[in-house]
Amino acid sequence: MASPILSNSFAGNPRTSPGSLILPFHKLSSPALQIRVRPPNPKQLQIKAAGNTIGTYFRVTTFGESYGGGLGCVIDGCPPRIALSVDDLQVDLDRRRPGQSRSTTHRKETDTCQIVSGVSEGLTTGTPILVFVPNSEQRGHDYSDMSIPYRPSHADATYDMKYGVRSVQIFAYVSQIHKVVLPEDLVDHENLTLDQIERSIVRCPDPEYAEKMIAAVHMINMRGDSSGGVVTCIARNVPRGLGSPVFDKLEAELAKALMSVPATKGIDFGSGFSGTFLTGSEHNDEFFTDEHGRIRTRTNRSGGIQGGISNGEIINMKVAFKPTATIGKKQLTVTRDKKETELMALDRHDPCAVPRAVPIVEAMVGLVLVDQLMAQYAQCHLFPINQALQEPLAKQTNIKPLMEAIH
Repeated sequence: MASPILSNSFAGNPRTSPGSLILPFHKLSSPALQIRVRPPNPKQLQIKAAGNTIGTYFRVTTFGESYGGGLGCVIDGCPPRIALSVDDLQVDLDRRRPGQSRSTTHRKETDTCQIVSGVSEGLTTGTPILVFVPNSEQRGHDYSDMSIPYRPSHADATYDMKYGVRSVQIFAYVSQIHKVVLPEDLVDHENLTLDQIERSIVRCPDPEYAEKMIAAVHMINMRGDSSGGVVTCIARNVPRGLGSPVFDKLEAELAKALMSVPATKGIDFGSGFSGTFLTGSEHNDEFFTDEHGRIRTRTNRSGGIQGGISNGEIINMKVAFKPTATIGKKQLTVTRDKKETELMALDRHDPCAVPRAVPIVEAMVGLVLVDQLMAQYAQCHLFPINQALQEPLAKQTNIKPLMEAIH
């Protein structure tokens, strides 16, 4: 922590206090310029969590380990008197549960959650909500052979180095596995339903391409290898005005949340990287006024976000997931004492984790949108709005209550 530049420092006062440091800025500019840097007072140090919290107004903090006693989260900022039960949460936990098909890990976890606090008689109380999912199949010893060698493309090495509202509808689906790519024009984002996505074990809404993806996963898995892919996510009926210019753009907040999901390697919005092949006149979304007098865009290459702020169109994004790092083929690696060795994983791994990432992507997008909705209400709707340009937030979202914005 740097102390303020004092007036006597500019006067050339050479005095220093014990432990202070005079930086030699006189070599760069004025010989009278001195900056005092004092060691921080231990009593003033603050311990920050290691990046396991997301959100400002609606905040989620995670805890636990996948091969420990269990996983969970604490949810802060949830309004009171909202109906919430274990069944509401269990639906999506079941969707990402391992052991559902030959395309996922063989671990058998029930992923049964418990609401420990923050809910009374089926309604939220407004206090922090603690959700816990115990691990029913703890077999950490299966990975004991990997505890010394660094697993290629895993986070072992870097962890050592570091620590030594109309109802907003959010749907995600698998649009690519390995080299099988679902053409964009085969999915109608205006009318996409959860049933279309969930009828396939790979969560691809097109039956023909779903079979191609299943075949690709199986073929690669037979070679002891894994495959990655892309999850496409859309959010319909998102109110206009979410997000802020410059550093807090809606894309930036979504990207931060989605890139925090394990195995993510990239994200794009709207036309994404393909938009770089277009000219400005080809890429621009022209405006028009619809039959209800609302300003809309004829196309949606912006992906529902312009200037970092939602424009009321469907928000769409693609999230790239790398192939599962744990594979059944021998790989060259080194141990912590820098000895070269070989490593081959056991059979308990995901041939392709992309289908299981679908509900996680939906959840992260939902968290960001709820947080941004609260921010928008606090900043722009506590005071009279400009009726000529703005719509009342309640008219846009039909909040009843606010938390019904997710799914």
